[in-house]
Amino acid sequence: MQLGIILETNDPERVWNAFRLANTALDAGHEVEVFLLGDGVEAPDLEHEKFNPHGVMRKYAQNGGRLLACGTCLDSRDLEPDDLRPRSTMADCLGVVEDADRALTIG
Repeated sequence: MQLGIILETNDPERVWNAFRLANTALDAGHEVEVFLLGDGVEAPDLEHEKFNPHGVMRKYAQNGGRLLACGTCLDSRDLEPDDLRPRSTMADCLGVVEDADRALTIG
């Protein structure tokens, strides 16, 4: 199965859970794409005493998960793209949805 996740939040627990799901899907042999949209582009910078958003995102990227980040959303927050938020477009977001067998929005 191909899973598409659109992440629209900078809430540490929601980001952590989204990537826990993504990592579990990868471990089960599924393909996963995550598109960071809106506040979601801030996800790599989040820190929390209970949750580790950055750690689960790093694991996801190291395990072959595909990450994309809205370029317009990056620009509106004066954020630079990097390996955990590569600059992408709304056409790329559409591709995540079109290619997915199941698409989720977490926000």
